[in-house]
Amino acid sequence: MLRVEALRAGYGQKPVIHSVDLAVAPGKAVAVVGPNGAGKSTLLRAIAGSLRPMSGDIHFGDARIARQSAFKTARAGVLLVPEGREIFGELTVLDNLLLGKLAAGNRQTGIAFGIDEVFALFPRLRERQRQQGGSLSGGEQQMLAIGRALMGRPNLLLLDEPSLGLAPVIVDQMFAALQQLLIGGVSMLIVEQRVQRVLSIVDYAYVIERGRIVKQGTGRELLNDPDMASHYLGG
Repeated sequence: MLRVEALRAGYGQKPVIHSVDLAVAPGKAVAVVGPNGAGKSTLLRAIAGSLRPMSGDIHFGDARIARQSAFKTARAGVLLVPEGREIFGELTVLDNLLLGKLAAGNRQTGIAFGIDEVFALFPRLRERQRQQGGSLSGGEQQMLAIGRALMGRPNLLLLDEPSLGLAPVIVDQMFAALQQLLIGGVSMLIVEQRVQRVLSIVDYAYVIERGRIVKQGTGRELLNDPDMASHYLGG
């Protein structure tokens, strides 16, 4: 589904990621983990089209998407849930969700989600559907950001730090929702600081340090890796 090949990207003339290769198969979940400043968010932005790569390539299905606009990438079904959520605070929860449908356009591929499906996944949004997005708690705004992306019929969901800044009970709810999406066949590429939690749900993962992939394997393999335990899992 997604293939990233020798990708180099950054800001100005300074690269942040160097010759990164990764892949996401249909219906699978892949994580990218590593320390702060390693280039994880830069990688997602380059895939989503909001950052133009310096070199390398990105293939989504049969299409090359490395240098197309974020709008076209979203229309292809590659939908980013950004760090910081970026919801429309003055619009209601319902209007935020309905705006998410614009990403699909006339595309019929991808997992179809409607308002009822999003509300079933995140019942709090149903309760608050007439409230302004800016009045929600941080956890509710994260639910809204994910729900908005789901309304765009994702072929691939890119999640940038979905648990960042959330209370532990909300983190549990967030990971439970992600597991439900995986059971439903949603393909995901997840950047996440809660390494143990994300490795426990994904099929495969990459460890990135200083912009380079330094380790990769299944979630189970990395959970049992002594180096991972000492550096990232608190072992």
